[in-house]
Amino acid sequence: MQPKHRVADVLNLEVDHLQEIAHTSWNQRALHAIRKCRTKALGGHLDWCMNCKKLHLQFNSCRNRHCPTCQGHKQHQWVAARTQELLPVPYFHVVFTLPDHLNSVAIPYPKVLYKILFDSAWETLSAFGHNPKHLGAKLGMIAVLHTWGQNLQLHPHLHCIVPGGGVCEAGFWKKGTAKDDFLFSVEAMSDKFRGRFVSKLRKALPQLPQSLYDKLFKKEWVVYAKTPFGKPEHVIEYLGRYIHPVTNYHLKAI
Repeated sequence: MQPKHRVADVLNLEVDHLQEIAHTSWNQRALHAIRKCRTKALGGHLDWCMNCKKLHLQFNSCRNRHCPTCQGHKQHQWVAARTQELLPVPYFHVVFTLPDHLNSVAIPYPKVLYKILFDSAWETLSAFGHNPKHLGAKLGMIAVLHTWGQNLQLHPHLHCIVPGGGVCEAGFWKKGTAKDDFLFSVEAMSDKFRGRFVSKLRKALPQLPQSLYDKLFKKEWVVYAKTPFGKPEHVIEYLGRYIHPVTNYHLKAI
């Protein structure tokens, strides 16, 4: 079923306020590109149809990587590529979310902050995985960054697909034995994730005030985990819903 309205329709309604909505000039350019995508504002071209033997006018795409209208094919390519990498094991869905106190840092330093997010999440999972008390094996991870929530507000969070086990030192697959919703305690992971993230942030952006760190340590950080998927195919079905052009980056870690 096709939606009645597109993102471009909403942006056209707010065209006079896009400058106020956008945090940066780069965001503003992206919003205008999405608004104009496949309209006469970007011009057009003629395509010859081999079936009906007629010329058809097609409006040009904006080709902005955030555009949901013209970047859908890349979503399918991404999912197809990930399908080839799946193992015949259960998979978990884990989400690492940053507190809203860091929104003011994400706007001027997005590359720095999001790299720290990827690195901290992977190091947290790896630390628990390598610990023989928890698993004693090398984990894998596919991570996808979302910078916005469903309400279109800034909400950086990392969706991770993690197999339910890892490769031990002998080179064999070691299945996780935890009876909880995830391989490891999400409460313990939350504390370690916060510690890793804050440590990296201090080194990367030493100019940030101490008052920010005081707020970060007072707030409870949340690592969320869902029960494992039934089959690897279910992972792809899930990724197909979550991977979309608004996604900024993805990371494979093995």
